[in-house]
This record gives sequence, structure tokens and C-alpha cells, in this order.
Amino acid sequence: MKKIKKALVSVFHKDGLDDLLAALHADGVEFLSTGGTQKFIEGLGYPCEKVETLTTYPSILGGRVKTLHPKVFGGILGRRELESDAQEMAKYDIPEIDLVIVDLYPFEETVASTTDESAIIEKIDIGGISLIRAAAKNFNDVVIVPSKAEYGKLLEIVKEQGAQTTKEQRRWFATQAFGVSSHYDTAIHSWFAK
Repeated sequence: MKKIKKALVSVFHKDGLDDLLAALHADGVEFLSTGGTQKFIEGLGYPCEKVETLTTYPSILGGRVKTLHPKVFGGILGRRELESDAQEMAKYDIPEIDLVIVDLYPFEETVASTTDESAIIEKIDIGGISLIRAAAKNFNDVVIVPSKAEYGKLLEIVKEQGAQTTKEQRRWFATQAFGVSSHYDTAIHSWFAK
């Protein structure tokens, strides 16, 4: 069992997130987020550290670069059982991030609703897909919730066993994550191929 102490939440669709955040907060999980999601979490009455505070960098390039930073990805990819990783994380003041909740920019919905190429290009999620892949790769230590379709599954787990997961549960979430990643990239490829 691995305890969830810190969660990075970066979502496009916020509907259905309230109950999950409430259960996580009640079990002592700290939140880290950016922009609209951070304001949403604080609006529910929960403290939420800004990613910018952790990285000491603002959101730049019109929001294209927010979470792409070693302090974020180091916190997700750091192998907890590896002493050299733990030493580097301590040296560079990188916190362990135990849970990543992502809901990607709606690329397919944008393609279905407009032919404006620049609008479509801006809905190609970079940070979110990178967070999904990093957290899924490190499922040994990290839980990845790759879309709002999985909010309910994690909520069930937290209600049943608190904010902690088994390796089998983390592997299940990682499997869903690579499915989400694969589907998303296939949709983008199909659009470019046309």
C-alpha cells in the first residue's frame, strides 16, 4: 500500500471532481495545481499550492508551459525506493507527488466544432499528456487518474481504504492512462493525416 500525500490536479473538465477532492482532503491529501483548476479547488474551500510557487516560474507562452518543469516531473518520476533518486530529490527540493489527476484539452470536440486550424492546434495538450505518461510510467509509486471517467474509481477506493492504493490498483490506473494517451494521439494523428 502506498499513501497519497500530495496530489497534482490539472483538469479541463471540472464536473464530477468535487466529491473526489472532498474525500482526498478529508484524508489529509495536499493539493498542487495551476490556473483555473487551482481557483476551482480553492473555491471549494481547500488549500492549494500553486505550481508556480513550487517551480518559481510563471505560466508562460499563453499557458502553453505551466507544469513542464523538473520539480514537477521529478516529483512524479522519482523512484521512492531508490536512494540516489531520494538524494537528488532532497538536493533539489523536489516534493514527492503521489497522485496526478488530469483531464486533457478536448481535442476531438474542438475538431468536431470548428475548422479553425489555430484553435485546433491549441487544443493539443502537451503538459497533460506528459503528466499522464510520467505518472503511469512510475505506477509503482504514483496513482494516475487520466480522465474524468476514472474520478469515480479513485473515489470508491478512497472511501473504502482511505487515500492509499495497492500496486495492482495503481497498475490498473496506469493501464487506463496509456489507453487515454493512445486514443488522444491517434485522434491527433488522424486530424493531421487528413
